[in-house]
This record gives sequence, C-alpha cells and structure tokens, in this order.
Amino acid sequence: MNEFLITLKNLTATGYLFWILTLVTLFAAVLVVTARNPIHSVLALIGTFFCLSGHYILLNAQFLAAVNIIVYAGAIMVLFLFTIMFLNLRREDEESKTNLTKMAAIIVGGVLMVLMLSIFRAAQVSAFDPVAFRSDTGLVENLGLVLYSDYLLPFELASVLFLVAMVGAVMLGKREVGDRHF
Repeated sequence: MNEFLITLKNLTATGYLFWILTLVTLFAAVLVVTARNPIHSVLALIGTFFCLSGHYILLNAQFLAAVNIIVYAGAIMVLFLFTIMFLNLRREDEESKTNLTKMAAIIVGGVLMVLMLSIFRAAQVSAFDPVAFRSDTGLVENLGLVLYSDYLLPFELASVLFLVAMVGAVMLGKREVGDRHF
C-alpha cells in the first residue's frame, strides 16, 4: 500500500488522466453488465468505448481512437439500440433465472477473477523508458507501411474474403422467386 501511495504522488498529468479513464472505463463496464434496462446498458457500453478511445489517444494512436469512436461507438451501438428498440424487450417476457443459474454465474465469475488476479501477480511489469519510446508509433503512415509490406498477403486474403461476402450477399438479396437457392 505504501508503494502505491508513493507511485500515486509521482504521477504526471498523463498518469492521472490514465487512472481516471481507467476508473471510468471499469465503472461503465460494470454498468453494462448490471444495468436492468438494455438501453442503459448500451449507453454505458458507448461510454466504455469513449474511455477506451481516450486510452488510445494516450498511447499516441489517434487513428485507432477515431476508428473506435466512429465504428464501435457510432455504427455498432446505433445498430444495437435499433435492435433493442425493435425487439421491444419487456421484463415480463423474460424468464426468471433459477438459483442454480445464479450460483453457476457466481462460481464462474469467482474462478475467472482468481485466474486473472493470479495472472496479474505473475506478470512482469516493466517501467516506462522515455528513451526507448518512439513518438511515431501510432501514426497512420507507419500503419500503412507495415500493413502493405509485412502483412500484404493477409491483407489481400481479407480483401478477397470481403469481396466473396459482398458478392454472396448481392446474390442472396437479388434472388427472384423460383430461382435456384445458392
């Protein structure tokens, strides 16, 4: 505990921001799981994504932060909200959970917590070395260079897979009555 207080006193503004974002992220993640209303759960998940984008910015990965906000907090969460509102989930429609299900969830959660705590205790934590830190780590230019040099084949295979998926979706969507099923 004494080491923690010493570390807390020696933090910079970035360190304080990191810990504040971490606490807000954990709080929002707990709200995602514990919220009774599914819409409140989705809104808490949006807050979690925004906090994770703050972490990305602290790691000098601005592009990843922007993509996280646009794709996950924007598009995916709007899709989740639309689905939840479309399904019109009501509490009386939901089956009540048995005590066995609740006990199993508590046991699995406890085992997972013990496992994660043991992993964190066994992990080697290294100190931040400003000399070894490269300031161009999160730049989009470096991402493009690595993507098109070291990972060119997986990138091309992923693009072919997306092309096949798009053609398949168009073929299934444009099927006329009486046509063959693919």
